[in-house]
Amino acid sequence: MQRTIGTIRPSHREADNRFVLGYNQKILIFTIKENSMYTTIVDNTPLIKVSSAKHEANYAVNGSLMNPLEAFYASLAACAAVYAKKACKELGIPAAGIEIGCKPFAGPGGPLTLARFKTEVRFPEQFTAEQKTKILDSIAYCAVKDIVANGPSIEFQVSEI
Repeated sequence: MQRTIGTIRPSHREADNRFVLGYNQKILIFTIKENSMYTTIVDNTPLIKVSSAKHEANYAVNGSLMNPLEAFYASLAACAAVYAKKACKELGIPAAGIEIGCKPFAGPGGPLTLARFKTEVRFPEQFTAEQKTKILDSIAYCAVKDIVANGPSIEFQVSEI
């Protein structure tokens, strides 16, 4: 059972959704993340840090790190690796040595449109043809790829809070 023993009013709210509280001669600072799963605070540096409850991802707009579009394409390669590892686990074989290369191809609208995404897989010599086929079939069901392929039904919302 939860009991309220008093109300604490913030002494002020910072621009980054941090509230500063004074209570019993102690200063408490906490962050409100609203209903967001991922959050970032924009600053004047080329770096972008996106946080979730458990993890943090870093990007940049000056070439020192991947930019968000490059990271999106990288997530397709990472997803292929996840599904390759899952398939190998189901087959009872080590995944070590599988090389996955991915390349996006721009559509007629220019570099910010994706017309095709090519994934190439190179296997170590010890993999049989049957194992390779099962791993390639697994990679084809990558969840990130599926979201992209079925993307027209996604609704994006941007609003001020």
